[in-house]
Amino acid sequence: MMFDSTTIYVLAVIFFATLIRSTLGFEEALVAGPLLALRVTVTVATPVIIVQDWRKIGVRSAAWLILFSMLGIPLGLLLLAYVNYHVVKVRLGTVIVSFSIYSLRSKTTFVLKHAHWLGLFVAGFCSGVLGGAYEMNGPPLAIYGSLRRWSPQRFRATLQGYFLIASLVGLIGYVAMGLWVPEVTRYLILSLPGVFAAIFLGRMLNHRLKGDGFFRYVYVGLIGIGSILIAQALPR
Repeated sequence: MMFDSTTIYVLAVIFFATLIRSTLGFEEALVAGPLLALRVTVTVATPVIIVQDWRKIGVRSAAWLILFSMLGIPLGLLLLAYVNYHVVKVRLGTVIVSFSIYSLRSKTTFVLKHAHWLGLFVAGFCSGVLGGAYEMNGPPLAIYGSLRRWSPQRFRATLQGYFLIASLVGLIGYVAMGLWVPEVTRYLILSLPGVFAAIFLGRMLNHRLKGDGFFRYVYVGLIGIGSILIAQALPR
């Protein structure tokens, strides 16, 4: 049966995750989870998202973030191999949640202006570390974009410029490891109509969000990611 309960669930997750990525610029563990089919579909969706707002991409910022993230990937792999991941996830999740709650409740807005090169390095490097360890590149990039107070369109487009390269590298890795199985192709084909609908709906929502209202959604998404990290690390 083409649309059994598992297929419907996967397609729903793919649609929702693509909608969030198209609206905010990142989705990460908030929706994606470990579904390989989702990661493959997002790889296909990312170029379409970029084409929609390619003029808004901060090309220089995206390029430096990619470069600095490559420096962090080896450390992330070492982190995964030698450090207790429960402890790391709890601490990381706590930092992300604390920062986001503080940003939501603070009456003053901090804008990163004079040390943006340092911010680029820290965001890119940390993104590489988290990507290498947990395939979770998004939070440092989202925090950096919020501190730079990018417009919703620039935020979304620049992060997608970064994720295009990261997704293609990840896709090559999946193929090289033999993880692209017929079931993945099936999910990919079945999900495409919903993916394209989610991309264009997300763009409409993104263009309706303004300034502080947009970043409130970003911080709520980060709280969700941090909470999931903490929950994953708790003993079961």
